[in-house]
Amino acid sequence: MFLLRQNIAQQQSHRDVAPRIRTTWPTKTSTSDNVKWQKRYKGSREENLSSADRLRKHATVHFGFITLSLSMRGLEKAPADLWELHELGKLNLSLNYLYSLPSTLGNLKNLVLLNIWGNELESLPPEIGLLQNLKVLFAYCNHLTEVPEELGYCTKLEVLSLANNKLTGLPGSLVSMHKLTKLNLSHNCISHIPTCIYAMKGLVFLHMAYNVLKNIANQIQELANLRILIVEGNNIHTLPQTLCHLTDLELLNVDFNDLQSIPVELYMLKNLKRLACHPLDKGLHIVNNPLLKPLQEVLQGGLNALYGYLKCV
Repeated sequence: MFLLRQNIAQQQSHRDVAPRIRTTWPTKTSTSDNVKWQKRYKGSREENLSSADRLRKHATVHFGFITLSLSMRGLEKAPADLWELHELGKLNLSLNYLYSLPSTLGNLKNLVLLNIWGNELESLPPEIGLLQNLKVLFAYCNHLTEVPEELGYCTKLEVLSLANNKLTGLPGSLVSMHKLTKLNLSHNCISHIPTCIYAMKGLVFLHMAYNVLKNIANQIQELANLRILIVEGNNIHTLPQTLCHLTDLELLNVDFNDLQSIPVELYMLKNLKRLACHPLDKGLHIVNNPLLKPLQEVLQGGLNALYGYLKCV
């Protein structure tokens, strides 16, 4: 019994004397810091886009087009070697801090899509006219005050968005854009619909909301294929009778203008199926105007009531 107690005492003393090994488990904070460090290290390597070959490693094939996205990279200037990638079909430089684009943009003659929205651009280089395969140009949310005449050489353009800039008009050279189907000029400083637009016979969508338009010219009837016309938030006092010739219209938004009356022939727009409220709903948006009586009361009965009233006037 004495020996047993002595062995137990010795074992206890050894435990007290033996060094204790503490295992340090990674805390949530240390793991997070490590991940951040790895991202920072990896990011520093990836952001160093110093050669055309390095840039090509970021390119992918999208619907048969070689595509490169440098969106949200914090770029104040595009990599100089970018303009050597002549094979590019789609280029995304959106949501950066670009103040200008170089003349070497014109080297990318195979581009069909150029996305430069959400930058600080005050102008576009004349060499953009060399991109004669371009079909889609997104340049909205910049600080553009004008569009270069040379853009008119991009005759294959189908979609053009210049919304949220500081434009007061468009150059006459854009009359050559016969293939354009969608044009967004909303949120600019345009006082009348640019004359060149009336030559864009293929237009299906025209968005000119929140400019300073005071009227719509009679030439609007030239846009016979138009299905969506949005001119809300302007200073339009009257609508031309020729607007009623656009019988393919499915959405006509003239809300928040200064309309007191409407053309009697408006009932001819039979593809407008209802009075609409939501900005993108198909139908007629007209309620938010200082319309004279009895139009205000008639509109309370819906679009059919309005059309019935107009037919009897």
